[in-house]
Amino acid sequence: MSAVSREGSREPHAPRGRTPAELTHHPAAASGSPNDPHGHPAGVVLEGLETTRAGLASGEVDRRHAHFGPNSLPEPSPTHPVLRFLAQFNNAIIYVLLAAAVIKLASRDYIDASVILAVALINAIIGFVQEGQAEKALRGIRKMLSPHATVRRDGSWHDIDAATLVLGDIIRVHAGDRAPADARLVEARDVRADEAALTGEAVPAAKHTDTVPHDAALGDRHNMIHAGSIVVAGRAVAVVTATGIRTELGRIQQLVRDVERTDTPLIRSINRLGRQLTVTVLVLVVVMVALGSILHGNSPELLLSSAIAFAVAAVPEGLPAVVTITLALGVRQMAAQRAITRRLAAVETLGSVTVICSDKTGTLTKNEMTVRAATTAAARYTVTGEGYDPTGAILRNGDLDSAGMPDLRELALALTLCNDARLDHTETAGWRVVGDPTEGALITLGRKAGIDASDFARQDEIPFEASVKYMATLNRSIAGRQVIFVKGAPDRLLTLCEHQRATDGGKDPVEHDRWQALVDEYTAQGMRVLAAARRDVSPDVLTVESEDLRGLVLLGIVAIADPPRPEATAAIAECQEAGVSVKMITGDHARTAHAIAAEMGVVDDGATVLTGAEIDGMDDVQLRDVVADVDVYARTSPEHKLRIVAALQSRGGVVAMTGDGVNDAPALSRADVGVAMGMKGTEAAKDASDIVLADDNFATIERAVREGRRVYDNLRKSVVFILATTLGQALVVFTAVVVGFPDPLQPTQILWVNLVTAVTLSLAFAYEPVEPGTMKRRPRSAGESILSGKLLMLAGMGIVVSAATIIAFFAELARGADLETARAEAVTVLVVAQVAVLFNVRLLRRSSFTLRALTGNHAIWISIAILAALQTGYTYLPPFHAWFGSVPLSLAQWATAIGYALACFLAIEVIKAIGRVLAAARNRRFAFESARGRQ
Repeated sequence: MSAVSREGSREPHAPRGRTPAELTHHPAAASGSPNDPHGHPAGVVLEGLETTRAGLASGEVDRRHAHFGPNSLPEPSPTHPVLRFLAQFNNAIIYVLLAAAVIKLASRDYIDASVILAVALINAIIGFVQEGQAEKALRGIRKMLSPHATVRRDGSWHDIDAATLVLGDIIRVHAGDRAPADARLVEARDVRADEAALTGEAVPAAKHTDTVPHDAALGDRHNMIHAGSIVVAGRAVAVVTATGIRTELGRIQQLVRDVERTDTPLIRSINRLGRQLTVTVLVLVVVMVALGSILHGNSPELLLSSAIAFAVAAVPEGLPAVVTITLALGVRQMAAQRAITRRLAAVETLGSVTVICSDKTGTLTKNEMTVRAATTAAARYTVTGEGYDPTGAILRNGDLDSAGMPDLRELALALTLCNDARLDHTETAGWRVVGDPTEGALITLGRKAGIDASDFARQDEIPFEASVKYMATLNRSIAGRQVIFVKGAPDRLLTLCEHQRATDGGKDPVEHDRWQALVDEYTAQGMRVLAAARRDVSPDVLTVESEDLRGLVLLGIVAIADPPRPEATAAIAECQEAGVSVKMITGDHARTAHAIAAEMGVVDDGATVLTGAEIDGMDDVQLRDVVADVDVYARTSPEHKLRIVAALQSRGGVVAMTGDGVNDAPALSRADVGVAMGMKGTEAAKDASDIVLADDNFATIERAVREGRRVYDNLRKSVVFILATTLGQALVVFTAVVVGFPDPLQPTQILWVNLVTAVTLSLAFAYEPVEPGTMKRRPRSAGESILSGKLLMLAGMGIVVSAATIIAFFAELARGADLETARAEAVTVLVVAQVAVLFNVRLLRRSSFTLRALTGNHAIWISIAILAALQTGYTYLPPFHAWFGSVPLSLAQWATAIGYALACFLAIEVIKAIGRVLAAARNRRFAFESARGRQ
């Protein structure tokens, strides 16, 4: 026997000839006001949509289909591939590359110009391939629409293409079906629907036909089924209230489409640096040419040659390639940590995040319901193990019970038999539940308790119904004993029970207050509580009716939760230590969300939980004012998640958003870094993300943040190194023109130095290991320049390198060398000095007078060896003499160059030490002023 939920049993009035356009303005029509259908009785909805339970006539279907269009999500308007490719060049980094190529073309160095243009092309190809997440996300959402539907038209049922559904169609769904459209339930029998992808709730929602409040959140609209959700139990008849883009799924698609992506902090910093460099180079070229003309009367030809040399020296054409390659190597390292990167710059951005907004279900938790505690009249039990794996122990009052736990076994038997789920196991997928996840958790408890359900056969049942809140089965044992087992909500079963199982197996009067206190205790911990009861009946009973459920014996209660991932709890603590705030955003109820958040260390017991309804009552300014102080958000919709991320970003936060459902896709797209779950995540979530976690593990995010910080540190070292050496070269040319002596470096020689150091020394920084204390540092500011705090050091390095090069040049001339030999010595000093600068830069924050400056990165020594071979060829091979004007040097001259390099190393270490002293003084002054301000 079973209960059937019906509403609006009277047939609506005959159609009054409304046009399809008029239907959209009826209060029950979802296409006009998507919040209405659940707030009206089913009869009113049917009447408003001009339909009956017999379904629409074929002619009316054609008329509505012509007006409303197909029940499908529209294809996005794609950007033409050529335009997408050309857009990759609209970037300050690429502007620097193209400027360098033009300058080299002007100096007729066609080979190097081709190389630089090739680098720009590679950058564009990488961006072109990595782009397009939003379009892919829309395709992923469209796949969630059911391709088929069972509809009643012209008085009979038909299987049709779901794309032909229209407003007012009567549809039928069964267990296992995917809802083809948004629909208001007219009849419902034992219906439960998995809406996790839309709402984030781990437990399938029980459905009924009763009216719910107009302002009910999406997860509380229990009289609706929504497109893309899956019916896991029961069957229903419903009237279609929204199709295509008007469905909740379509609304999420529109949110994804409308999301505005923000540049990453690295891109903003590099773009700003590129603009500053371009302006600075142009200004200095004008100043240099003017001074050369005014002070020394240099000819235009000479000044043009010097200007080209200066521009070539000052433009760091190797910088974009180094940034791209460093990020690409970071992608490879993160892949080894099981984090698959879909957007190159996301590698570094993770290292700068200040806030991680995490979905609860499946991200912080396992998305596998688990019985964590059980209580009988005799004892309280703790259940170990996670998920559906039946491996685990049952502890009685904290200890293993050797007496067999007859009270617990009878409770587990009732929950196993009064159950429609089953567990399956495969080598690849492990243990999984077929059916309702909560019932799967009860089957797992039975396995842990050693229950053998094969001794009983089911004779009849009362399926679970939301209106009565219980399920009952009539079971016969092999020995002929017949028992009615009942499971359901504790408050409902307590009204049906007269007794509770006594310790000796007999009956005692039920202790209502004690059981209610236990239920409140478990509920306060965010757990779902179920009770089980039994009644022995005679062997000749053939059916079970609701009237038979009187005088039951209460067996006990169980507490069920979606358990936190143990490694996620530790990862949250590490993130918080690193100054990264973790916020939980979930569609679950506030009490459950708070309990899980408190258990995992996200919040303390007294923390505030902000619900979706409360967010709806705030404007953007009000939300911005409170968003930093709230760490748990419950009953949230896709719009809420999007607003939360935007509010955090408006406060200067760098936000990473994690999620696995369709409802997470808009926020994943908006966040600075969208992180999707790879195993249980929907395709829409993956395609909207920047990073996909192959193991669905929050702890992987913490490791990815660590890797992101390593990548940024290494990028910073590369940038400081490139700009310091570039500045050194530029100062050599600038000084020569202003002071009026011959250029120590020719344009082709500068190109040589840039080329060999860019392909050797600069790239070595990409392999630098993680610095000690990386995850103890606070996140850097989103607006912080990549050179923040390093400008004086960089200037000092450039001055030291240029001084060594100029001194070496004049020293050779003083010894009687010709101009070509002096220039060859200057080039050698410049190259060897850059090796010294490499070791200075390896430890930017501390002294390089340590063995660590020489160890920990094999790529450093490989790069130096390659550089030595190239510079030797430059010095002694005749083709290089012709191309670059080099000449052979003696061993003494090489030794002198190495001496200059050592002097550079020592001078730069002095500059670094002065910088550390000044920084310490600033920190002490800031701490003193902060302490005085607090007083």
